Amino acid sequence: QTSQLLKTVEFLRAQKKNIDKVNNVVKQLKAVRELARNNEILFNVVKNDLREILNSPYIKPDEISRISNSFNAILENSIEDLDFIDQILTSDYLKMTDSERTGILKEKETESKEMVAEITKKTERYRDIISFRKMQDMINNRETTY
Repeated sequence: QTSQLLKTVEFLRAQKKNIDKVNNVVKQLKAVRELARNNEILFNVVKNDLREILNSPYIKPDEISRISNSFNAILENSIEDLDFIDQILTSDYLKMTDSERTGILKEKETESKEMVAEITKKTERYRDIISFRKMQDMINNRETTY
């Protein structure tokens, strides 16, 4: 009876390890999915909103390169993160455990959320600048009837 209990305990330990592995894989998949979603948001903002901002007549020519460079810096950082994540997931990167890999993925997920927030804030700021300059132009060029 004792040997049967020992076998049961060993079986339960093995199953617990299996469950932990599955949980870590699920966490990794969720983090990767969130990273992909955030990067898609970044690329869509740049593709759509940046074009709209740069084509505005209220953005000065000297500002165009500064705006483009700030958006490019965020995108380049995003692409570097994706390359790093690819290395983590496809190789036995530094002999990491699943929980270490999950921790790095979660960290990168947080960074990607921050990038989305940053690019959203920049987009809103440039839209506010455009709106302000448009209003200023309307005031300065209005017809006066005194």
